[in-house]
Amino acid sequence: MLSPLDFTRADPDRVARAADELRKHAWPVAERPDPPKAFYLTVRTKYFIVLGCSLAWTLLSIGLSLPWLRELSRVLGWPLALFVIAFIAYFPGFMNAFLVGTILADRRPQRRTAMRYPPVTVLVACYNEGASIRDTLISLSHEDYPGLLEIIVIDDGSTDASLDIARRTAIGLQRERLRMRVLAMPKNGGKAAALNYGLAHSTAELVATVDGDSWLYRSALRHLIDRYMSDPPGTVAVAGAVFVRNSRNNLICKMQEWDYFHGIAAVKRMQSMYHGTLVAQGAFSVYTRQVLESVGGWPECVGEDIVVSWSILEQGHRIGYCEDACLFTNVPETVKQFARQRQRWSRGLVEAFQRHWRLLFHWRMTTLFIWWNLLFLPMDLVYTCAFIPGVVLACFGHFYIAGPMTLAVLPLAAFWNVVIFDRQSRMFRRQGLRVRRSWRGFFLFAVAYTLILQPVCVWGYVKEFFKMRKTWGTK
Repeated sequence: MLSPLDFTRADPDRVARAADELRKHAWPVAERPDPPKAFYLTVRTKYFIVLGCSLAWTLLSIGLSLPWLRELSRVLGWPLALFVIAFIAYFPGFMNAFLVGTILADRRPQRRTAMRYPPVTVLVACYNEGASIRDTLISLSHEDYPGLLEIIVIDDGSTDASLDIARRTAIGLQRERLRMRVLAMPKNGGKAAALNYGLAHSTAELVATVDGDSWLYRSALRHLIDRYMSDPPGTVAVAGAVFVRNSRNNLICKMQEWDYFHGIAAVKRMQSMYHGTLVAQGAFSVYTRQVLESVGGWPECVGEDIVVSWSILEQGHRIGYCEDACLFTNVPETVKQFARQRQRWSRGLVEAFQRHWRLLFHWRMTTLFIWWNLLFLPMDLVYTCAFIPGVVLACFGHFYIAGPMTLAVLPLAAFWNVVIFDRQSRMFRRQGLRVRRSWRGFFLFAVAYTLILQPVCVWGYVKEFFKMRKTWGTK
């Protein structure tokens, strides 16, 4: 694979100061003061209130589960029984309580409109996206971004007609203040190498990334830049909101639609409230050029977006989230494609911990979410190796693992879904979007999704630990 470009590492403090100066002086925002609040709680105060309530919920769960723990310990012994119940009930319960508490407490600052907009380069890494690259470029050309827009398509050695389609489309979409270029990599080098190749040929101080199988909703890029300029000092990247475009195709897509709309969006909202979105995903995010250069560009790995994000966080910077910068992407349409994608995500998480484990000991509010991610591996393992067999045993009348106590988590899960559905639906209505009422998809998402997801994630961890072959593919 081609190696990422060897950037000169900039001083982290200088990067933060430069980003703040760009927002303050180069691109002033129209002042729209937030309405006065009769009662105001700081973010840190909210954090400790939500944390305390979540710990109280967890302690209550532990007390109620003692009969279940005693019964299961007769079969597995105390240590293993405690381990299983902790990762089936205690930790997931704490996470759900913290998540719903944060969403209820979230009152993010109003996104302000800029009076003039900076030039932006959009990098579109493309590998065998012949069926969708034209639509992606058309959606970018329809964006109402007021500043100069440079779009660079990087074809990473596609074996289909992606390169020719991108070139023909780019020629037809050129206009004033919109420049499109298509670059061809000498050979397939992976997504990180393609993005670094595009970065080296770009000119703007703000660099956005968009996947080659996506459709940007109107004003998405403008909203993303508005959020960047409105966010607190130290913000050097902002993640957009990614949703599912092809959800009508089959039930696999419908389930993923609810995952993106509920799960992924809720987690990013939660993280951003405490000034620490963990991943500026490659599908749609914006970064300052200086911070990308300071971390050496995108690293050569399958989880390049999570690893580069953690590199940014380790330097002490902030990553924001814009919940109304909407991009719709094509998700995997078969179980095999879905498994490949989520295995890559799992492997990317392992790569991030291998390179940036020091984040576990950066004592700030967002450190909780790094530890949170560390718990995914044992949770996925216990769910796959204990809970799923427990469900099978329950069907034959043996309720050691899946029984009445596991049903006790349903009220909190139901409440969590109601809260995030309300928040996301409001955002959709403000954008002129309508939530698709796919109740079959939601039922399968709630009941069967994790039965597929967790075993797939476990296999991804195994593949990473044993250093099996990596590819980025089309999905």
